[in-house]
Amino acid sequence: MTTTPQQLVSLMPFAEALGVRVTDATAQEVRAHLDWAPERCTAGGVLHGEALMALADSAGAICAFLNLPAGAGTATTSSTTNFFRALRDGTLHAVSRPLHVGRTSITVQTELLDDSGRRIGHTTQTQAVLTG
Repeated sequence: MTTTPQQLVSLMPFAEALGVRVTDATAQEVRAHLDWAPERCTAGGVLHGEALMALADSAGAICAFLNLPAGAGTATTSSTTNFFRALRDGTLHAVSRPLHVGRTSITVQTELLDDSGRRIGHTTQTQAVLTG
């Protein structure tokens, strides 16, 4: 059975409830999107930092998952996000790519961009490879 990119989101109920959309998902690159909405904002209509981090974490988790060996699972062991500018409208776009795929860990880098391609933030996360 072939799994579509969006079906991968359905494995993460929080990401699905938040409205994360995945349009492309390969072991080399995952592209995910989250629309600006007032209920996802802080004061002043700025998309909440946790919404940015949730999109980055979701896209990064899918990227790590697609790089796992057969039968393995994964869990985030560290995640660092840098914020560069606010998002006040449009769509937040995430592009996740593996930096390191090893036997015991996978490190993924996620760029967060606005509709114009300007960098909103950057996340680097490491996932443990769980076998057993």
